[in-house]
Amino acid sequence: MSDFSEGDTLKLVLFSDSHGNVANMTDVVRLEHPDRVLHMGDLARDAEELARQFPDIPVTYVPGNCDGRRPDLPDERCFTLEGCKILMTHGHTYHVKMGPGAAIRAAREAGAGLLCFGHTHEALCEFQNGLWIVNPGAAGSLVQPTYAVAVLEEGGAVCYLSHI
Repeated sequence: MSDFSEGDTLKLVLFSDSHGNVANMTDVVRLEHPDRVLHMGDLARDAEELARQFPDIPVTYVPGNCDGRRPDLPDERCFTLEGCKILMTHGHTYHVKMGPGAAIRAAREAGAGLLCFGHTHEALCEFQNGLWIVNPGAAGSLVQPTYAVAVLEEGGAVCYLSHI
């Protein structure tokens, strides 16, 4: 991780595909002390439980393919934090198991600097031509659960993966 100059930073913890394993996410939040949590679905109710456990930490989430129809939740969210535009989606609507190309195009069209998705259960963290492409993997994996961290400052980001 690179050093930042003095100023405000925002630390995000990124989860996806927890599939009922809220305990793993709880451990990470206690360890990382994030300013905000993003959950890319499967299961949205896990994100809701995490929000109940940590009421002082905003939790933003989208549904995944295993969440069933959730008319109360958008399939994706696009918003700006610390000057960095973020596109978050579970990824199934972009068919990311066939490759992240469609999701990357959508992020670029939206002017995003950070694309967050899940669905594949395969962790990915790459920086390509001004865009961070991050899949935190599966927080609920029984073999090797993973998550990602994004530190935002003044329109930029530094992202990395970690094991639970």
